[in-house]
Amino acid sequence: MIVKRIIPCLDVKEGKVVKGTNFVGLRELGDPVAMAQNYSKAGADEIIFLDISATNEGRNTMVDIVKETAREVFVPFTVGGGVRNIDDVTRLLQAGADKVGINSAAVHHPALITEGANRFGSQCIVVAIDAKKFADGWHVMINGGSKDSGLDALEWAREVEKRGAGEILLTSVDTDGVKQGFDLALTQAVVNAVRIPVIASGGVGQPEHFPEVFKKTDVSAGLAASIFHENTFSVAEVKAKCKEQGVNIREA
Repeated sequence: MIVKRIIPCLDVKEGKVVKGTNFVGLRELGDPVAMAQNYSKAGADEIIFLDISATNEGRNTMVDIVKETAREVFVPFTVGGGVRNIDDVTRLLQAGADKVGINSAAVHHPALITEGANRFGSQCIVVAIDAKKFADGWHVMINGGSKDSGLDALEWAREVEKRGAGEILLTSVDTDGVKQGFDLALTQAVVNAVRIPVIASGGVGQPEHFPEVFKKTDVSAGLAASIFHENTFSVAEVKAKCKEQGVNIREA
């Protein structure tokens, strides 16, 4: 049985961790390196940084954060946000990231997925898909969840797998920050569409939401931000709830 992963996500803007609801209303929460250290010690299986600073200055700040994190944190970590080309991927991996997440740039330039996978291996390339429900299905949203790309999310998931992505980070724009649980229908639909691991993201408000997504879908990992950052619940509490409900999980 595959061991499920619990992953805290740190949205970073101008060197600080921030959090909002439905991708807006951002508020500062703390220092990313210190928070990553705390999560590593608390039993997180992986950590994801998403750089939501759109400027060159923001990307340079993120490289510094990655270098410091690589020195201090000993669980795998992924960095995404603002990745536009293969040079950005190279820079982040050389700084110490284990994987790089690509979102909007993958939509605009799908060949970037292939190039990254060919150069660094599929295990280093995570494609982030932000999906929103429309009348005809789920669409891929870009530009921080604000713009409809017009792409069907399931078709896009299949495409990124074919192009060599090693993993998909799937966020429901509809449930992000709402704290009512993961979007189970979207999650299972994407899992069914591909064979690579999928990380579920968007909507966690209680520890119970993790075993729920693990038992009701075949997702590989669950990601959360608010409940961890605000010290509402710990990684250990989430893992204990998963074990209690029979989910195969690593000890915290």
